[in-house]
Amino acid sequence: MNRRDDQRLGDILAAAAAIADHIARGELDDGLVFDAVRVRLIEIGEAVKAIDPDLLAREPAIPWTDVAGMRNHLAHRYFDTAHAIVQATLTEDLPLVTT
Repeated sequence: MNRRDDQRLGDILAAAAAIADHIARGELDDGLVFDAVRVRLIEIGEAVKAIDPDLLAREPAIPWTDVAGMRNHLAHRYFDTAHAIVQATLTEDLPLVTT
């Protein structure tokens, strides 16, 4: 693994930790919490897009394309993002990426 990939993986873990902190302070129904979580999910997607595809291929159980796709959705269609989609991402997908 090269240094850049190592840094991006660190960015993913840091963003996931920040999400946990935001959720500990409130629910997604709180607009500030929702926005903070959304920004961190965008950061995770950006980091994934910068990682060598060969490295990502070593973890085929993680839906890397979906992670990047979520970033695109959150960044460009944020008015259309349902809280349920973000909640499902946090409970179902984020643990796959951070373990």
